[in-house]
Amino acid sequence: MNRNIALSIVLSIVTCGIYSIYWFVVLTDEVNREKPEYAADMSGIACFLLSLITCNIYGIYWAFKMGEKLDTIKSERGIVTGHDSNVLYLILELFGFNIIVLALSQNEMNKIHPIY
Repeated sequence: MNRNIALSIVLSIVTCGIYSIYWFVVLTDEVNREKPEYAADMSGIACFLLSLITCNIYGIYWAFKMGEKLDTIKSERGIVTGHDSNVLYLILELFGFNIIVLALSQNEMNKIHPIY
């Protein structure tokens, strides 16, 4: 599903992060629905709870895997990938820029499902 990234960031700030939790969960579920192999992966709510329990250690792993998944989906659909998103997402998540990881992931999903 296409989302307005700027609006999602503003809503995340205005709601003190509550919308970013929703965004994280829904985005994870959407990416997992893109490929049959990903359907067995953990749901968005399970990923969020693991990130919460592990003080975001699982969130770092999630960011790395999200980049891998998105690059795989894009390459299978013939969309040019210019870089390894997993490394970029990992570095951003390590420095605490998880809202940027969400925005970049959403941007990639918007490219996969453009509005016609």
